[in-house]
Amino acid sequence: MQKNRFSLSAKDSVNNFSFDIMIVRNKLTTFGQILPKQTMSKIDKTTFGEYIRQLREEKNLPLRKVAAELDIDTSTLSKIEKNERNTNEQIMEKLAGIFQLDISDLKVRYLSDKISYQLLDEEDGIEILKVAEQKIKYYKQQNKK
Repeated sequence: MQKNRFSLSAKDSVNNFSFDIMIVRNKLTTFGQILPKQTMSKIDKTTFGEYIRQLREEKNLPLRKVAAELDIDTSTLSKIEKNERNTNEQIMEKLAGIFQLDISDLKVRYLSDKISYQLLDEEDGIEILKVAEQKIKYYKQQNKK
């Protein structure tokens, strides 16, 4: 199945990226409209590991070359791509550089996966997320004072 491809009007406008996997600087321009980051995160349900594998395969980069750039074993990168191993901020920063991504978008993908997996079996998972959202807002307000 051929995926529709859209050109980005970003600094790297020479390249084409798949609509469902790419956000640049929190905005994607398609058909002359800017789609906000929240819209993209609702559409794309790809896991962090699947996303990294897609990016690597789209650029025809072997696992060993990306692993070498990240300064990790090939098996470690393979486990990250299979969602069998966690990553860290240093690896995410290097991934952002390799694939020319915004680090905050990678963090959103990664941390949302971790939270989702942690709450998956909780009966009140959605309620927990709602309460956590309110607590985050409260804590941020307290830190501004």
